[in-house]
Amino acid sequence: MERVPTLPLSTRQSAMPTRSSAMTRVDIVLFNGFALPKVAALIEIFHKANVLIASQRSGRARYDVSLLSAAGGRIASSSSVSVWTESVDSHKGTNDAHLLLIAGGAGAQQACGDERLRIWLRHRHPFSEVVHPVAEGRLLLEAAGLSSHYGSLLHDGNAARDLQPARSDNRTPATVRTALRIIEKDLGAELASHVAESIAPQQKTPFSASVARSVAPHVSEKIMTSARWLEENVSRSISVDDAARLAAMSERNFLRRFKNEIGLTPSDYLLRARLNMSCRMLVESRLPVDKIARHCGIGSGGQLAKLFRKYLATTPTDYRLSRQASPRSRA
Repeated sequence: MERVPTLPLSTRQSAMPTRSSAMTRVDIVLFNGFALPKVAALIEIFHKANVLIASQRSGRARYDVSLLSAAGGRIASSSSVSVWTESVDSHKGTNDAHLLLIAGGAGAQQACGDERLRIWLRHRHPFSEVVHPVAEGRLLLEAAGLSSHYGSLLHDGNAARDLQPARSDNRTPATVRTALRIIEKDLGAELASHVAESIAPQQKTPFSASVARSVAPHVSEKIMTSARWLEENVSRSISVDDAARLAAMSERNFLRRFKNEIGLTPSDYLLRARLNMSCRMLVESRLPVDKIARHCGIGSGGQLAKLFRKYLATTPTDYRLSRQASPRSRA
């Protein structure tokens, strides 16, 4: 079994005080047989956020990440890589904000029988602003009689509806998206975008430049927020009036401001965001064209094909084949 040191946290690095200068404690619960990739991604995201704000100004770190397990010590992941953890009993609460993240993995079912974990989860749950299980991590919450929740950090009017899973189903938001959303709320959309790019640069598409305009320096915060909301809700049936209400503007004023600052109407921006996601999914997944179209808020594969012929002079299938065959797309 390979053993590596605890994953680099860099949580003591200085960071720029932003909307709130209080420390945020990120508690990640592990168990033998946890899945390493998502945990590593979470650690890297919060590490990058600290590094980026530290490069702008000196100050106090925003995120302090702790790896916890029932007894502490060495914990083996499902890929035979071990990390060092603190015991949950020795990890005392503080007055700082807490985020509680529970790893997934094949060992989750066995971990459900650990009474120490269940007791600690029940104790920590009420004091955590965000409780996010990663995949099978939800089994530990259920064993403790608890549910996930996302608190005020992810509440943003209607924009948060898809990020607030109902207790009766298992629609947990994607782990990386949740972490980036937390950073966006804490530190702003531009820094969250930089973190996302530094972690895993997104597949460039013919529509990437249009969508990226929402992070341009001249774009106001209200318009930037509405543009991000349009991007996040491409799969839903939404209207310009919904986006205007989010920006706290009349529809007429919103249309004028959005066009002046972004360079596109909200409807055109939404369409390009949908096509941008369609292009990425065609290259990054094996889903059928019709399912990709529906996922991206475009009615059918036939409608997506019409849009591809109009804007790209090709079909979704041909686009997929050409990008997958390109050395650049595999880089």
